[in-house]
Amino acid sequence: MRIRPALTATAAVAAVGTLGLAAAVPAQAAEYSSALKVEGIQYDAPGKDSNKCSGGNTKNEYLTIRNYSRTKTVNLKGYLVKDGAGNKFTFKTTHKLEPGDSVKLRGGRGTDSDAKNVVYRQNCNFMWNNDKDTIYLVKPTGSRADVHSYTKKADDRDGNGYITYHG
Repeated sequence: MRIRPALTATAAVAAVGTLGLAAAVPAQAAEYSSALKVEGIQYDAPGKDSNKCSGGNTKNEYLTIRNYSRTKTVNLKGYLVKDGAGNKFTFKTTHKLEPGDSVKLRGGRGTDSDAKNVVYRQNCNFMWNNDKDTIYLVKPTGSRADVHSYTKKADDRDGNGYITYHG
């Protein structure tokens, strides 16, 4: 019996390229070289969804963005957050994240605070779908900083409406 050695990763990639084959790669498989990344998302606010500006719960839906750099402070001004349907939020003012800091981008209306690391979308509509969506974090230059897709069934096994990406 003849034993064939396994293909190395390099040889496999070369073989795929030679044959003109391409593998489907999910959006979140790409690792971007940004200090800022989506740490997690509360895509389904606890309780019954109510997008009323007064008494609603859109503020309980949030996206946490963390600065994973050990040395670089990052200014969020000009960064864009959007979903798969094209709903968008752009950080319009200076909000600096020191190394290791995070910010919660919340729905609803409120007062932005550097001290509390919170920014409000000033919009009482929910941004994230409760069943599935895609989160894009885009640099001011237009290149992607991070992207993740989720489905409630596959990614939120405990059903609490929160998913962690870069813990």
